[in-house]
This record gives sequence, structure tokens and C-alpha cells, in this order.
Amino acid sequence: MAEVSNKQVLLKDYVSGFAKESDMVITSSTIKLKLPEGSKGVLVKNLYLSCDPYMRPRMNNQNKGSYVEPFKPGFPITGYGVCKILESGDPNFNEGDLVWGMTGWEEHSIINATHTLLKIHNTDMPLSYYTGFLGMPGMTAYAGFFEICSPKKGEYVFISAASGAVGQLVGQFAKLLGCYVVGSAGSKDKVDLLKNKFGFHEAFNYKEEPDLDAALKRYFPEGIDIYFENVGGKMLDAVLQNIRAHARIAVCGMISQYNQEQPEGVHNLMNLVWKRAQMVGFLVFEYYHLYPKFLEFILPYIKEGNIVYVEDVAEGLESAPAALVGLFTGRNIGKQVVLVARD
Repeated sequence: MAEVSNKQVLLKDYVSGFAKESDMVITSSTIKLKLPEGSKGVLVKNLYLSCDPYMRPRMNNQNKGSYVEPFKPGFPITGYGVCKILESGDPNFNEGDLVWGMTGWEEHSIINATHTLLKIHNTDMPLSYYTGFLGMPGMTAYAGFFEICSPKKGEYVFISAASGAVGQLVGQFAKLLGCYVVGSAGSKDKVDLLKNKFGFHEAFNYKEEPDLDAALKRYFPEGIDIYFENVGGKMLDAVLQNIRAHARIAVCGMISQYNQEQPEGVHNLMNLVWKRAQMVGFLVFEYYHLYPKFLEFILPYIKEGNIVYVEDVAEGLESAPAALVGLFTGRNIGKQVVLVARD
């Protein structure tokens, strides 16, 4: 079979400080659109790629203790995506299947599918949704909020980075449950989105708040029951000053720290003791067994228009480096997706 061009995004070298577009390079190799003889993997055409904050620490070579291996300089970046199977050596997948899971930042990939891909059965939904609220971010919001935070009607919920892929869903889940919901974001447009599109009761621009502790006291005069943590650093420290007794904090990520060579310290941890609170870190893949239950929960809300989702779609693989770097300057509004090819 003839070889075809396979555009790729490679990591140029390990990164320190803020990631830049120039830390990645667009190149083109060739690939035969056929699996190697005896392969048990799948050959896929990549349709959509997901830009996610956890990818920044993978650009380091000193990410000790991480649950995921760093990227290798000179090799394609990997991350979540939506793909179409062109050929399968895996009995669990067939040619033509649409799937989501881990893939390469390239036009075509060969993947060991058994532990990395999930079939897409609800094809009446836009495929890009499977990089977002029907994929890893949606499962993250669902597991973190319902499984870890154990929310109850009427509780006070705060979400940082609330307009992002995960935060926008957590806020809507909390609102549907009857909680009081406040989110923080980094621009007026994002604050307006939280209040007018996603239905948060209140939202604020953290960049305009010189005193985060005072801001949280303004929005939560009675304190915070649930905090969905996406930011870390000064925001976490301020939240710890404002938690109520038996508060729950689900630690999803700490985007403010990913470009820091020396992470910021947190000073108010004793409040966890005084308030008998829980702060729990979690990794979404430990909850993927709940994916069918998650779909059963969320699909009716989507179809009825009771949950909405905002995507920021960059077109073309060559736009991927700028899209990924933009996460850390707040350039995107909503879930950042890269359209590689249409099915």
C-alpha cells in the first residue's frame, strides 16, 4: 500500500517556565495506511484533539511522582482525542468505529486500543463533545463532584477556573442539584458566560480581586461547603480560610502551578483540621468504570437543553501548539479543541 503524508506535532525539548509555541514543532512523516503484520493495535484517523492543562507537566523531565509519563523530545505529543478506526487488529474494535481516548498529535496513529480507547455509541452528538463533556473532562466533573464531594441540596459551592472544560459542568451539576454556585474566571467575558450561559448564581474575575480572601467572604458570607479545585496557589489558600465545618475539596488540578519552576506553598492547611474538612486528590481514569452511568445521567439533560457546553475550536493540526499554550494565558473560552479532520 502506498505511503501517505502524516503531519505531526513534536515536542522539541523539555520545557522550563511558561510553555511557548516554539517548544513544539510541526513536521511531516509518512505512514502506510495498513497495520504491521500481526499487530493487535488499531490504525486510526484522528479527527479531534483535546488540549488539557495536565499536558503541561508532561513537557517537563523532572515531573517526579506523576501518574503519567513525560513526553519524549522528538516524538509526537499524545493526549485525548476522537478518532475513526481505519483498520483493526483488536477483536474489540472494527473498521469504521468511532472512538475516544489517548492518541497522537498527528493525522494518523497506530494505537494499542484495549486500555486507551472507548467506543462512541451516541453518534447523534457532535463528535467534538467526546473531547469535552462526553469524554474525559465530563467524567472528571462527574466523578469529582458526585463521588468525592457528595453534594447535598442547598450547599455552597465554589469552582475555580469555572469557565473551563471541567468547571462549566461542575457548576451546572451543582445548580441542577439545588446548590448555591459561584465561579471564578479570568476575564469579564468569562464571568458573563458563567452567569448568563451556565446559570451560576454569581461569578467574579479573580484578576480584579486584590484580596481573594475578602472576595470569597463577599460571595460566601456563611462559608464554602464544596470547593472544586482547578487552580491551586493563592486561590487554594484563600478558600481554606473560608471553608465551613465538614467542607469537601476535590482537587482536580492546579493550573496556576504548572508553569512554575518552584511551586507556591500553601499556608492555611490547619483549617482542614479545625473545620474537620476533607481535601481529596483524584485521577479520572480510576472512575472510568462509571462511564455508562455518567452517560445515562448526562444525555437526557443535554437533549432537554438543561446542560449546555461551550467549545473553542481551533482548525488544523498546525494550530495545536498555539491552542495548547493558550490554555495557560486564558486565551480560550470554554473547552479547547483542535479539529484535525472531518469524518
